[in-house]
Amino acid sequence: MPKISNKGQHMPESPIRKLVPYSEIAKKKGHKVYHLNIGQPDIKTPQVALDAVKNADIKILEYSHSAGFDSYRTKLALSYQKIGLPINKEDIIITTGGSEALLFAMGSTMDAGDEIIIPEPFYANYNGFSTASGVKVIPVISTLDEGFALPAISEFEKLITSRTKAILICNPGNPTGYLYSESEIQQLADLVKKHDLFLIADEVYREFVYDGFKHYSIMNIPGIEENAIMIDSVSKRYSMCGARIGCIVSKNKDLMSTAMKFAQARLSPPTFAQIASEAALDTPQSYFDEVITEYKERRDTLISELNKIEGVKVGIPKGAFYCIAQLPVQDADHFAQWLLETYDFNGETVMVAPAAGFYSTPGVGKNEVRIAYVLKKEDLIKSVKILGEALKVYKK
Repeated sequence: MPKISNKGQHMPESPIRKLVPYSEIAKKKGHKVYHLNIGQPDIKTPQVALDAVKNADIKILEYSHSAGFDSYRTKLALSYQKIGLPINKEDIIITTGGSEALLFAMGSTMDAGDEIIIPEPFYANYNGFSTASGVKVIPVISTLDEGFALPAISEFEKLITSRTKAILICNPGNPTGYLYSESEIQQLADLVKKHDLFLIADEVYREFVYDGFKHYSIMNIPGIEENAIMIDSVSKRYSMCGARIGCIVSKNKDLMSTAMKFAQARLSPPTFAQIASEAALDTPQSYFDEVITEYKERRDTLISELNKIEGVKVGIPKGAFYCIAQLPVQDADHFAQWLLETYDFNGETVMVAPAAGFYSTPGVGKNEVRIAYVLKKEDLIKSVKILGEALKVYKK
């Protein structure tokens, strides 16, 4: 029998999606499953984006430019400039989701065997992108006790070797909801400048910031124009996860010309999704004001309910729409599967994402889960009630 590649064998499963077969079994039993496992907002996509696709007068569905529509990049650059980011059309390549932008960033900056430092826990697919690129993840652990704040810069410096090529952050963070301060971003900027590294910032949750805090982009830090790579996406901003449109942004011309070769190799990003994404830029500010208010209320509801369960520990996210909760269990993977396979509370159960998959350090996060507060408040209350009842009877 032909042999599967080592890379394929080492490609990690998604902790967000690997339990889907068990949720399908639960649904076949007639159980209602509350999905706290995946960051799929239930907020409506802006109508202006949907109408643009519906009204598109296209006779031939052609390739677009490999960098994406010129009109979209121009309009996107203007939207960045309006929020104070000094980004021009030439600094942008449109990608098939933020995922492809990350793959382009890794492919353009690292060779097989090179290393990338990432504060963990981190978005689980960073492990997958690194494996696909032949890159080794070097984790620096942040902790729930510290609110998942940026680890000391001295901890980063200990890990830098001749193979280190980049530091990757998600700001605000998935899965923690942590928002990096201006001081923390500046410390990272100074570090990459000192060691001549790239700083890759996944900023797809930029708008989702609460309690009067402010988001600081690496594109606003002077002096690291050659080091900074920003990753962005329409998925969460406009509740357009299925559009699969993102972008890679950098002032580094060599980096962008290299990323363009990857873009050319995959031909072009999808046309209809670009039409929707370009139109989405006309979404009124009132849409975001309502969404941010809704997510803050959902966050407050979730944290309040979780704090009522004995043995559960959770921080307060400053951004995005996720939190990491520590549960009074030894193995959150087993517990999450048990919830779907065996347990129900009045015909209902919940699906969570075991947090061990958001770490690359073996054995860390075994008693933690990621919860996405993308459901309406009433459903979040029901979900946490089910979680609390389940923990009372769970035996492992």
